[in-house]
Amino acid sequence: MLSNDTYMELLIFLILFPLLMAGLLTLIQGENFRRAAVISGAVLVGIASLITLADSITTQAVYHSVPVDMIGILIFIGDILISGYIIFVSLKARQYLVTSITTLQLILLCAVEYLALADHAHIPELFSDELSGIMAAIIGVIGGLICVYALGYMREYHAEHPDRPDKRPRFFGIMFLFLSAMFGVVFSNNLLWLFFFWEITTLCSFLLIRYPETDEAVKNAFRALLFNLVGGACIPVAFLVIFLGQGSQYIGLHELVTAGPGIALIPAGLIAIAGLAKSAQFPFSSWLVGAMVAPTPVSALLHSSTMVKAGVYIIARFAPVFEGQIVGILIALIGGITFLAASAIAISQSNAKKVLAYSTIANLGLIVACCGVGTAEALWAAILLIVFHAIAKSLLFLSVGTVEHQIHSRDIEDMNGLVTKMPRITMMILIGIAGMFLAPFGMLISKWASLHAFVESVPPYGILLVIIIAYGSGITAFFWAKWMGKLIAVGEPQTKDESHIPRSEKNILYILSALTIGVCFGFPIISWYLIEPWLLTMYQSVTDLISLSNIEIMFMMLFLVLIMPFSLARFTHSARRVPRYLCGIPEGRSTAFMGSCGINREIALSNYYLERIFGEERLSRISVGMGIFLIVLLLNILIIGGGL
Repeated sequence: MLSNDTYMELLIFLILFPLLMAGLLTLIQGENFRRAAVISGAVLVGIASLITLADSITTQAVYHSVPVDMIGILIFIGDILISGYIIFVSLKARQYLVTSITTLQLILLCAVEYLALADHAHIPELFSDELSGIMAAIIGVIGGLICVYALGYMREYHAEHPDRPDKRPRFFGIMFLFLSAMFGVVFSNNLLWLFFFWEITTLCSFLLIRYPETDEAVKNAFRALLFNLVGGACIPVAFLVIFLGQGSQYIGLHELVTAGPGIALIPAGLIAIAGLAKSAQFPFSSWLVGAMVAPTPVSALLHSSTMVKAGVYIIARFAPVFEGQIVGILIALIGGITFLAASAIAISQSNAKKVLAYSTIANLGLIVACCGVGTAEALWAAILLIVFHAIAKSLLFLSVGTVEHQIHSRDIEDMNGLVTKMPRITMMILIGIAGMFLAPFGMLISKWASLHAFVESVPPYGILLVIIIAYGSGITAFFWAKWMGKLIAVGEPQTKDESHIPRSEKNILYILSALTIGVCFGFPIISWYLIEPWLLTMYQSVTDLISLSNIEIMFMMLFLVLIMPFSLARFTHSARRVPRYLCGIPEGRSTAFMGSCGINREIALSNYYLERIFGEERLSRISVGMGIFLIVLLLNILIIGGGL
């Protein structure tokens, strides 16, 4: 167990060390030196984050006041510089709406800073508790693994795209800056500090999405910037509400949450809107789909351990405030509609990265719905969803990136029979998919817990959420099962070839596969020693959420599930192949035959995508409209109705 001072030094290290690494990597041009720096930096960050997680088990929430008064001023200057840069690049690109929102946000922030200087109660700037420890482990371990994976991937990326400028030093610098900002978000108790790191994540996502420098990449990067700025503008408004209404002593995150709904509801609701934008909930979802133009490590980083997790993290922090409140119900409905709609849209997608993108949006919607309900059980399910989703989805994104480099396609239809060509990579994809929707992996366990929590929440909204989640979960099984079927559908025998995959990529995928399985075995420990103690501090009383009998059943199911991919891998080597009976004369290949009237025919295996029913454009239009309506209603309740 670390002393409080040592523990705080560790938190400061996790914020500052990736920042220093970012500066160093920006300057390094040699590939060998860059490789050594990225690997050593990722290892140190990962170890430090795991120490933070382990110590949070035995340490109560720790608060720390930074003795240097100038840091607050430096952070405000940093806010100005970030806004100034965004205004500059948006004016240069003629993105005048982005310019206007950034200017408004800066004006609001200046007003907040003036009030802060006039009346600033002393509050601890940094803190850490069990939830911070969980988030730090996700950021440090998953984010670090993604950075190491990117070494081999980006080398292949520029080999395939020689026309695109090679800016890998800046790329890896921004990746580590992203990690630094995320640590700042989860360790900041001062909301002014949190906002500073929040804006850095927005800026980093903009720079990473536009990395290819294509017209589409630049367009999508500005869309991501716009949507996140719209949501982010609500945070300074929340600060004004705090300073003008409640008083500066509530500018601390812990102080605001523990003050109760009477004081915290309006600012918490406004900050939650920023979280909805950051986590790509409808009507803000299109920016995350557009981010798919970026290299695969960027997609994995945004979707698993950083950008979107910042959004659901801040909503989870305020979840106790939303319990039983109309504001919380509206947030839960936004999440529920997003879960259902995004899951349905995923059915119509054959692009693997798009399937993963909409799956991410859907799962984030479920997390938001749990946080909006705000009960202890619902929040327990939300945190488990964050953990399981971060690991399984990063595995899937990186696996798809590897497959794309090998087959030069990200279309699911082109992955037909991939198990015979790339059996090891296919096995890891199957583990990732299983982690997303099969029992006894954590995503399904968390969904079951969320359904139970919704039933016991405020009627009739709880029943409505149950219906939404039930149908959404069924739809989820549909598009995951389709993908699994294509991977193991053995047609024409293919030559096994995984030799061209960089060893660093394969090693990272092995680690993530092991983590997906390991966390499933270890999640009762995570629940007992991290989540439940934190919930106990938030709610004062928490009933047993996991019984020993359920754990026994889960382990038995997990053992049986794990047999499947290994058995499949063995089957592909030993199975005896026989010609297919196609009601015709075989033409030499097992997929060709001569039919009636002497016509040569080729069989083809293809999934149904049901575009007419689950078309992206139609469902997105409806969902965006519903999202806008709920956001406007939420703002009216917060601003005009005083939260009711």
